[in-house]
Amino acid sequence: MSISTTCRDVNELLPVAQRACKLLFQECYKAGIRNIFITETYRSQERQNYLYAQGRTRPGQIVTWTLDSKHKSRLAWDIAVGPPQSLHDVVTLNKVGAIARKLNITWGGDWLGSIDRPHFEVTGNWRLPKGHQLEDMMTIPSSSQAKEEIKMTGWNPASPAMQTAAELFLAQAVKEGIIQASHLKDLQNKQLTTDRLLGLFITINQRRNH
Repeated sequence: MSISTTCRDVNELLPVAQRACKLLFQECYKAGIRNIFITETYRSQERQNYLYAQGRTRPGQIVTWTLDSKHKSRLAWDIAVGPPQSLHDVVTLNKVGAIARKLNITWGGDWLGSIDRPHFEVTGNWRLPKGHQLEDMMTIPSSSQAKEEIKMTGWNPASPAMQTAAELFLAQAVKEGIIQASHLKDLQNKQLTTDRLLGLFITINQRRNH
């Protein structure tokens, strides 16, 4: 995998982190927070070095404050928020962070100095908290998973026909009352980013399945 490629596969985490991540998403769903998704899981040391260089010796904004991250140990994951909120909506991430605390999952939003609200991690000896049970069929959405689902349904972001297919998909979701018409208007005006479109795809499918 290239150092510029993001790994979003939960299965790349250690089993203990997989269980913690699944439990966090499960409890968030129960609390009505269903528009969150995974943006990164495992990172190699080479990718960590690459990200650390951003904003320092490489152009861009600083995205990490360390060369030594739990991502390298396969014990950490990052999330983002789907529409109608922004990708790093503070209100939503604070709610997820509060749930994480109850599950003994470390939340980057609690760190002093280098606050990292999208970040969650556990230690290698994390255990399922008393009173909680992990559902066997729990699945965790990611933007890469959304891309695969889009590809399977013929809704390929790289296809020239995407605009028409996406408009039909969002129009139906607007009709069902799942999303606001403003999202469809932004797509029609070519003001909808790919990440936001993927977030909408995840949100729509989740709400249709619940």
